[in-house]
Amino acid sequence: MSSGSGNLRGRMASALTDAMRARDRVAVTALRSALSAVGNAEAVPVDTLPPAGAAETAASGVGVADAPRRELTEQDVRAVVLAELAEHDGAAEHLRVAGRPDDAARVAAEADVLRELLASSW
Repeated sequence: MSSGSGNLRGRMASALTDAMRARDRVAVTALRSALSAVGNAEAVPVDTLPPAGAAETAASGVGVADAPRRELTEQDVRAVVLAELAEHDGAAEHLRVAGRPDDAARVAAEADVLRELLASSW
């Protein structure tokens, strides 16, 4: 997985590209999951959006239908990835206890991808 300078989200996107080229299914799954979680964290709750009005008063044009997004700080992104890591660790343990060692090993390997990514970001 490539590291280097830049923000965590950018490094995840770059690492995803590298993992896809290498056909590393475990890393691709872990990185897509983490990037999706970051994207979800940027979403603004629906109850904070203004109510829809009459068509005559509605704005129109390019980008009007785009949902507003929150700007996450680097610490916010790191917290989301840490939460993903904790979720993977918990799921791996649950699968081990449930007697599914192959699935547990796969999820633990995904967690290791995230752990390595976080370790390289300090």
